[in-house]
Amino acid sequence: MTVRKKPLNRSARERRPKLGNRTPRISPESRIRATIQKIPRGKVSTYGAIARDAGLPGRSRQVAQVLSRSFGLPWQRVLGAGGEIKLRGDSAIEQRLRLEAEGVRFRGRRVDMKAHELLFPRR
Repeated sequence: MTVRKKPLNRSARERRPKLGNRTPRISPESRIRATIQKIPRGKVSTYGAIARDAGLPGRSRQVAQVLSRSFGLPWQRVLGAGGEIKLRGDSAIEQRLRLEAEGVRFRGRRVDMKAHELLFPRR
C-alpha cells in the first residue's frame, strides 16, 4: 500500500486563478488616464471621445472626475462637445492660453475641431 503525501502549501502567487488568454482587469480610472496621455501636442479631444476610447461609453463625467483628481495629465487638451472650453474663470483663460501655445487655433470661443481633433480608431 502506497502512502500519498499531502502537497506542500502553495505560495500566494500559485493560488491566483489562472487567466488563460484573458488579460488582467485594468481599473476604469487607469484606462481613462492612459487615453488622455495619448493626446499629442497640438491635438484635442472631448470628454465623450475619451470615455468611448477607454471602453466606457457614456461616462464623460467620469473623465472629468479623473482629470480633477490626477496630476501630470495634459488637462488642457480635453474639451467639451464641439470644442468648447467647459472650465470657467481663470482656469478657462489658462486652458485657452496653453492650447494657443501648442498651436491650436480657435474659431471664436471654440477650438477648430476639424483641424485639431484627435480621432481615436474605432474598435
